[in-house]
Amino acid sequence: MGYKNQSSDSSTVSAPVSISLKKSESKEAEIQRLLLEERMRLEKEYGVESKPIDHFKRPFENTFTKDQRANTTILFGGLTWKHEKLIRGVLEGLGYKALEIPTPNKKAFQLGKEYGNNGQCNPTYFTVGNLVQYLQDLEKSGLTKEQIINDYVFFTAGACGPCRFGMYEAEYRLALRNSGFEGFRVLIFQQTGGLEQEEMEAGLEMNLDFFLGILNAMNIGDIINDVAYQIRPFEVNHGETDKVLNECMDIMYERMKTKKYFDFNSKIGSFLSKVPGSNYIQRFVDQVMSDYYIETLQQIHDKFNSIKIDRTRVKPICKVTGEFWAQTTEGDGNFNMFPFLEREGAQLLVEPIATWILYMLHQAKNMYNDRKGIKEGEEAPKSYQVLKKLKSYKDYKQTVAILTIAENVFDREYNRIRKVFKNIPHELASQLEMQRLGHPFYNSRVEGGEGHLEVAKNIYYVNKDLCHMVLSLKPFGCMPSTQSDGVQSAVTSMFKDMIFIPIETSGEGDVNAHSRVQMALGEAKAKAKAEFKKCLDETGYSLDEIKAYIESNKYLQKPFYQVAHKKGVIGVAANFVLDVADKMKNEGIKTVLDKKSTVIA
Repeated sequence: MGYKNQSSDSSTVSAPVSISLKKSESKEAEIQRLLLEERMRLEKEYGVESKPIDHFKRPFENTFTKDQRANTTILFGGLTWKHEKLIRGVLEGLGYKALEIPTPNKKAFQLGKEYGNNGQCNPTYFTVGNLVQYLQDLEKSGLTKEQIINDYVFFTAGACGPCRFGMYEAEYRLALRNSGFEGFRVLIFQQTGGLEQEEMEAGLEMNLDFFLGILNAMNIGDIINDVAYQIRPFEVNHGETDKVLNECMDIMYERMKTKKYFDFNSKIGSFLSKVPGSNYIQRFVDQVMSDYYIETLQQIHDKFNSIKIDRTRVKPICKVTGEFWAQTTEGDGNFNMFPFLEREGAQLLVEPIATWILYMLHQAKNMYNDRKGIKEGEEAPKSYQVLKKLKSYKDYKQTVAILTIAENVFDREYNRIRKVFKNIPHELASQLEMQRLGHPFYNSRVEGGEGHLEVAKNIYYVNKDLCHMVLSLKPFGCMPSTQSDGVQSAVTSMFKDMIFIPIETSGEGDVNAHSRVQMALGEAKAKAKAEFKKCLDETGYSLDEIKAYIESNKYLQKPFYQVAHKKGVIGVAANFVLDVADKMKNEGIKTVLDKKSTVIA
């Protein structure tokens, strides 16, 4: 009885509560309705009607699979045309259809701004707009959007930042959507898998053949690029260097394209593939022992060595540094700065891509050395966890050893190519030395852009008597480069003879940028001329006497004659007259002054 009464009382009480809640909810809904109506009335009255916001979301993207490879063309770009041509040769040699996108121009920049987000950096607008422009040109040639989306993919590098580089992938996809190419495939280097992707049936297999091929293309591209920039300012017949360069790139492209890679699907390959690590070992041995590229590079050496040059021309040497893309591209993206400087009488010392690769390896080693095997997101082993500490230490030492081997092999392969060209191309700067030079000014553990490298290069190339001035090219508003520029003021205050000029690049402002560079170059020219005069006076010979000796010794007019680099002397002409004068003295050739003294006596 007591239980029933209690139950009856409970239901009697809950009914009024339920009715009360319904009334409360109804009242709240009415309040919200009235608030919405009033908001809409006020927005309409003041002309600020709210519009639906279409937030960008990564679109669904079709995959690029192995069965599509025969009918799909891989597009890529962003480096010099020399590097890109060799990369195309590598990709075609591996069985892909590939095309490099032309160097970005100002139209590409405008398309990047039109279809992309506001506030992006200069390289973003140029590279993103360049892809859109290329696809639009394909459409104008008669292809439909559907054909373009199905038959082409774009391959590029990706990163997590900290600068705007971390947003490149999203920018490509947004611009493609806005320009009507939604669904066009963008392959990001960091997200496409590890070294082996056969299990994924990926259209682009990033295996060891791929990486070694790209590595060779980068190194050979660096060396040939360096050689051309060293010869061109001194060529006797204008345009001959570019003519030979084009011929050499065609030869090297064919060599890259026709390379035969070891087939692990063959009977021997199938047997070897069962041996752990055999595929890596075979490819590694082929890389370090084979002379496949060396023979062709010797041909290229001979072609360049046929160019007649005059090293008595006084040229200030300008070292180019800065943000990776801005210091590498050869077009509107950096105000066409390279041809401009050469027209103004400078000799360029360009930055090899190899420096950037070694920098990344070195920074990875620093990270592992700092962590001593502790993985990100994990706690350090406790003092009593002896086995865990030993495993952690073993993993750390193993990783650092692998990175060290990679550094040494890379450096060895680069120098093997340099040796073909009589070591005329500049050697790679030691990353340990770069860290030592840059760290007091710019902490070497600060990441972003080239980190401490911009500062270190400025000190390195000036202290080593390798340049008269340093030009740093970077995008407008580039965060890492802006930090570096702030530090450079302290550097230049310590090195009084240093001529350093930073230039922020954008899609406009060429005249202003060229004007600023001209002023700094004027100082460098004066420095180079004074240096040349001092060295010429030291020889005791007149310039006409030295030129006459050069004319009678044809080997001195060859590009790969090795000029001795004197301490404290920078310019090629200044070092050359000292070198030639030493030869003349060793042969007992008298100066005009000596001859007059003999006659008087």
